[in-house]
Amino acid sequence: MIKKAHNLFIEQKQFVIPAYIPDRDLGELFVDVQTKHVFKDSKTFVDCIPDRDPALIIEDYRRLKPAASFNLTEFVHANFSLPSEVEGGKLEENTDMILHLRNHWAYLTMVSKSEEPLNTLISLPYPFVVPGGRFREMFYWDSYFTIIGLLESGQDSLALGMIRNMAYLIHNYGHIPNGNRTYFLSRSQPPFFAEMIKCYAAKHGIRSVIEFLPALQQEYNYWTINDNNVSAENPAIGKSIYIDGNIMNRYTGTLQTPRAEAYNKELAWAQELAEEHRPAFFQHLRAACESGWDFSSRWFADGKNRATVHCENLVPVCLNSLLYNCESQLAAMYKFIGNEIDQKNYEQFAESRKANVLKYCWFEQDGFFNDYNFTDKSQNIVMSLATVYPLFFGLASQAQASKVADILQEKFLVEGGLVTTLVASGEQWDYPNGWAPLQWLAVIGLSRYNHLEFAKTIAKRWLKVNETVYETDRKMTEKYNVVDPSFPGGGGNYENQDGFGWTNGVALALHSWLANVEKT
Repeated sequence: MIKKAHNLFIEQKQFVIPAYIPDRDLGELFVDVQTKHVFKDSKTFVDCIPDRDPALIIEDYRRLKPAASFNLTEFVHANFSLPSEVEGGKLEENTDMILHLRNHWAYLTMVSKSEEPLNTLISLPYPFVVPGGRFREMFYWDSYFTIIGLLESGQDSLALGMIRNMAYLIHNYGHIPNGNRTYFLSRSQPPFFAEMIKCYAAKHGIRSVIEFLPALQQEYNYWTINDNNVSAENPAIGKSIYIDGNIMNRYTGTLQTPRAEAYNKELAWAQELAEEHRPAFFQHLRAACESGWDFSSRWFADGKNRATVHCENLVPVCLNSLLYNCESQLAAMYKFIGNEIDQKNYEQFAESRKANVLKYCWFEQDGFFNDYNFTDKSQNIVMSLATVYPLFFGLASQAQASKVADILQEKFLVEGGLVTTLVASGEQWDYPNGWAPLQWLAVIGLSRYNHLEFAKTIAKRWLKVNETVYETDRKMTEKYNVVDPSFPGGGGNYENQDGFGWTNGVALALHSWLANVEKT
């Protein structure tokens, strides 16, 4: 096992402690508002801004609550300023989807430099693109797929500003949270920061992104800080996993409570379980949220039911492919500045990671990459589109990529592109839904291994679904029903949102990619 140094470029400092986190600071008022369904969407209340000191609001709440005439909804509206939805679905007269998307970024762009301490929205130094609808903040992994569309639209300054915002979050909080909200700080999302840097450098050169080397190093440290601490006696610590002398990483949930933005639903789900099992249940749910796939049969031990969620027991093929990419990008950046020692270290880390992904996440009998259950040393029982990550990042052999392509063509390809899994669980990251980021990763991954015609088929089918919905409804949505595009994407804990940042970005990038490959 290679020992890793985790102090490079890291300033010894205390990270920022937020002034206001709703579930931390509102006590029983928070619980009552969420469990009594004052708002249809649990996210609404955590995005509200208290009009005065939360301690004074709670004091008044406790004093007034016993009165027979007390009205909780009226009390909330009298003491909090409510958020508004992003006008991401604002329609234009233009009937050409691509032209519409190129001109639409302004409706999804926010500026947040507020000094208001009681806002859960973390202020950022540069403008940023939000997904739209109920999503009024900059989300981590969404932003990569938004950035590829911004670069196609000539919005390079906005793209660079978003990357700088990510570095700002790393510097101030030690990692990139799920989104720039105080209640998101307990978890991250799939680490696409390295890929954001790469795609910007592909257009502007590595010198244009070398400022992000310290931030990328710290991002890597966040995911791997316990790699030196795990052992056969203690095989799982934080995000690090020890398997037969090898180190891999996982998504984790650092808290054993319902998420603030989904409090009432997750609390209700837990009622199906014995009380002693609920803390672990919440922790696994939070780990699944860190994966970005919230929720999917991919994370369920029985492949069907949310009550069996066991995300922390899995070594995710997506995460470890992303960390391989992070190690490779660190090696390239250290090479650029002439640091041969760290260049070679990170090249070695990347090769070790690649070997481990191929050892534990490739299942020859199925011809498929999948997550590895390190607790019972078996393959995840659910096959998913996470299989394309090793292709996108170049870890697979040509033979492996061809086998994956065969399975995708046989089982996952449908009218509107690729389904996320083959399980119709009712969860949003399952059949029959398709998602823009996974179509992009699949198309580029397959084309990387010379499965160009198949990649073009996926891209064309996905863009056709986008265009069909746009022509009918004049909007882009978060997800699509790719099996029967006449129905909207469904499942999940909220209605399908329109806007929509990563769908727009991927549509623009795939349109450009198709135009380029069909010229050759």
